Amino acid sequence: MAIPKHAGAPSLIECDCRDRAAWDAYVRTNSVSVNYHRYAWRDVIEKSFGHPCHYLAAKDSAGAVVGILPLTHMKSALFGNFLVSLPFFNYGGLLCDNEEIGAALLAEAVKVRDELGAAHVELRHTEPWPGELPTKQAKVSMLLDLGNNSELLWKGFNAKLRNQVRKAEKSGCTARVGGLELLADYYTVFVRNMRDLGTPVYGEKFFAEVLSAFSDDSNIIAVYLEGKPVAAGLVVRFRDTVEIPWASSIRDYNTLCPNNLLYWEALQHALRIGCTRFDFGRSTPGEGTFKFKEQWGAKPIQLHWQYLLPYGASLPELNNKNPKFEMAIRLWQKLPLFLTRLLGPHIVKNIP
Repeated sequence: MAIPKHAGAPSLIECDCRDRAAWDAYVRTNSVSVNYHRYAWRDVIEKSFGHPCHYLAAKDSAGAVVGILPLTHMKSALFGNFLVSLPFFNYGGLLCDNEEIGAALLAEAVKVRDELGAAHVELRHTEPWPGELPTKQAKVSMLLDLGNNSELLWKGFNAKLRNQVRKAEKSGCTARVGGLELLADYYTVFVRNMRDLGTPVYGEKFFAEVLSAFSDDSNIIAVYLEGKPVAAGLVVRFRDTVEIPWASSIRDYNTLCPNNLLYWEALQHALRIGCTRFDFGRSTPGEGTFKFKEQWGAKPIQLHWQYLLPYGASLPELNNKNPKFEMAIRLWQKLPLFLTRLLGPHIVKNIP
């Protein structure tokens, strides 16, 4: 993890920083900050899911912010009691000027963990924090350097991929870029896709909060066939990068390749707004989503999810590969859509 700027330990650690202007000013000026360090994600999480957040801020003797650690407390009977930086998203974790400041923030996070009786703190780092923190490296992010020309980007794709995009267009699929006015169409596709995957669905309110909190930096891209939404994604910009954290398509239309048109439109959108990188989101190497993203030229960037565990505790295994969740997934796939739409948000709010 790159640690820039000045030396020395912080003079103060605020356990619940409410100075969002100072927080965001620090995020803007720190060269290794990520999208999810922005303060407004606290608003999204608390308003959408009701989880309390503990936004730790380190300050120097002059009162300037020199390090931050956003934490979300999640607690449920089914999934347990823990803190994450940040849940629901790919990134988060420490952001600080030096290792002494980082160590002080981690020590404060351990205090918060113990006060809440939480089992662990999960830190979603793009680069590992130095030291001996237990770490998982099962996931990667898939990043594509866009260049600055859509024609050159298009020519760089293989013939199969270009033909799939053309097939969607020749089949009558069309793409639109918008905001909240496309939310209902986006959510129609998202609910169906998540049910088919056996995954509880986020509530529509969550996506509305994202679009509202980041109205200047977020968009919905939707693909239609005969006026019906068949693929859709939500994209968020941060600095020179557009990320697509959530994308879905309806499998009934897979042969028409609407998902390929969705991603091609997303890449063109990123170029139109002056971005030079596209983040396809996280994947497990070798699995289907990894291969889909790889065909666009995206390269894997290792993710490091690190943990603050009590002495002797083992790493948590809260994922869909855990055998105890396999039966639940199969049952979910058989539920009617209206029921998944009703029940899903109450379940998924506790899955980080």
